[in-house]
Amino acid sequence: MAEAGPGPLAGLASVPEVRVTDAADLDAKLRAATTPFLIRGLAADWPLVEAGLTSADTARAYLLRHHRDRPFTVSVSQPGIDGRLFYDGAMAMNFRTFDAKLPEIFTRMASFAGHADAPTVYLASIDVHQFFDGLHAANHIDLGTREVLASIWMGTRTRIAAHNDVPDNLAVVAVGHRRFTLFPREQFRNLYLGPVDNTPAGRAVSMVDFHAPDLARHPRFVEAIRHGQVVDMAPGDALYIPALWWHHVEGLDDFNVLVNYWWRETPRWLGQPQEALNHALMAIRDLPADQKAHWRDMFDYYVFNNDDDVTAHIPEGGRGVLDPMTPELAGRLRAYLLRALSR
Repeated sequence: MAEAGPGPLAGLASVPEVRVTDAADLDAKLRAATTPFLIRGLAADWPLVEAGLTSADTARAYLLRHHRDRPFTVSVSQPGIDGRLFYDGAMAMNFRTFDAKLPEIFTRMASFAGHADAPTVYLASIDVHQFFDGLHAANHIDLGTREVLASIWMGTRTRIAAHNDVPDNLAVVAVGHRRFTLFPREQFRNLYLGPVDNTPAGRAVSMVDFHAPDLARHPRFVEAIRHGQVVDMAPGDALYIPALWWHHVEGLDDFNVLVNYWWRETPRWLGQPQEALNHALMAIRDLPADQKAHWRDMFDYYVFNNDDDVTAHIPEGGRGVLDPMTPELAGRLRAYLLRALSR
């Protein structure tokens, strides 16, 4: 059992650990997995990992040797938030975001080391290829033929509220230590999600403070804990997070770096489900109950069941977007939606 801290979270199960022998073995395990798993030391031979084990300054110097001279987007909080990048009392963000050069950001991070109430500084989801030269070549995981988005996350001590992502995710700790607390997709009701439009980073997040859960206000969180998993990760460790699994992420050291890889098994030209949900909130949620029931049936018919009954009576060649989706059909449907939404 991983150490998950005092209180209700102490009962969480540990994320299972697996061993991999090579890239083909990793590929097979990723394709077979439906739940998270941890691989200790998968990236232990990365130069960035080795630099971080020497010191935070050495890791920052290594990153600066590879960075491109361009502005980086950074989030900085007020002091005293205990690393929790979240909402303030008025449901605005408790941090501000601006652009700065990486040497300046790193100098500010270094100055905060060892100060418990220092501001939180966080660079989130920075594209490795766009912002660094040679970093990926020297520090990466072989994920075969997957088309991956490689991102780097750098910051001081942080607490990122539980959220989920549409793609599959392999998260690799490069510098410092991290704790991931994970929950299956279906636990979203028990995580008490916040707004879908006003969010810290584009995805709805849990409103529960994992360091001090208010079980009077969030009583169903106890049920989420029954299904949750936790893992403490050291430099070089890698964690697989399946698509749409909820994860709360903590950077535990004064300087933390994580590299992650996102990919989807579905084609890039398919639409984003979140966009469909957002449109449904506008178009369906506030209809009369009898009409909402009708549209629920229509969604089941066309989207969730979509069996042969939907198209068997329509001549082939005349089924339009009811045929299996192709890039051409997706382009036509996207153009139609754009015209409709612009009216």
